Amino acid sequence: MLVIILVIALLAVATGAGFLGSLAGLGGGVILTPVLVLFFGIPFGEAVGASAISVLATSTTAGAAYVHDRLTDLRIGNFLQIATVPGALIGAAATVVLADTSYVPYLLIALGLVLLSTVPGTVAMRHETAPPTTPGDPVSQRLRLEGNYYDRLHKKVVHYKGQSSNQALGVMFGAGIVAGLFGIGSGVLKVLALDRALRLPMKVSTATSNFMIGVTATAGIGVLFAGNLIIPMIAAPVAIGTTLGAYGGSRLLPYLTNRLIRWVFVVILVVLAVETIVRGALGV
Repeated sequence: MLVIILVIALLAVATGAGFLGSLAGLGGGVILTPVLVLFFGIPFGEAVGASAISVLATSTTAGAAYVHDRLTDLRIGNFLQIATVPGALIGAAATVVLADTSYVPYLLIALGLVLLSTVPGTVAMRHETAPPTTPGDPVSQRLRLEGNYYDRLHKKVVHYKGQSSNQALGVMFGAGIVAGLFGIGSGVLKVLALDRALRLPMKVSTATSNFMIGVTATAGIGVLFAGNLIIPMIAAPVAIGTTLGAYGGSRLLPYLTNRLIRWVFVVILVVLAVETIVRGALGV
C-alpha cells in the first residue's frame, strides 16, 4: 500500500515539475532534485539519477513539440552542445564520487546558490519584449546564429540575431557540469546563456533549452547508471509524470508572453533555492 502511495505521489510531483519545467526551459529536474531529497527522503545520488531521467523525458516531449512549432533554434542549440556535453560528463562523474559522502549538504547549498544566481539578470530584463536586431560578434555572424519565429500571441514574425557567442559557450560549459552534478538538466544556466548572452527571445530560449537539456542529460545518464544511481522504482513514475506535465506545458507556452515566462522562471527559482539552501545548511 505504501508503495502505491509513493508511486502516486511521485507521479503527481513529476507532472507538476514537467509542466513548470517545460514552460521555463529548466527541465523537470530543477524542481525534482530538491523535492525528492527534502520531502521524500531519497538519497541525493538516487534523486539526481531520477531527475536526470525526468530531464530526458521533458526534453523528448516538450522539445519535440517546440521543434514542430518552429520555436527551437536547432543551429544555435547544436552549436552550444559542444560545450555542455563535456561539462555533463565531468559533473556526472563527480556525483558518483560524492553521492555517499558528507559533502551532500554542501552540494544542496551549492545547488541553491546556482538557482539564485540567475535571478537578478532575469528580473533586470523583465521589460524586454523584443530581441536586439544588431549584428552579433564575428562567430555569431560567421555561423549565422540567427533566425525568426511566428509569435501566435502577437500574430507577427519575430526576428533575432545571436550576440555574444563566446560568453554563451563559457556559460554552457558550466551548465553541463551543473547538469551532471545535480541531474537538473542545467536549464537554469542554458536559459541564462540563451537569454542574456545570445539575447534570444525568451520563448526561443525556453524552447531551445528544452531541446538541449535532453542531450546534456543523456551524456550524464550513462555515468549515473554505471554508478547504480538510477533506481527504476523511482525513475519510472517520475519519467511518466514528467512526460505528461511537459506535454501540457509545451501546448501552453506559444500563447504566453515573454515577460510572463520570465516571471514563471524567477518564481520557481527563488522558492526552490531558498528551501534548498536552508535544508542544506541544517544538514537535512
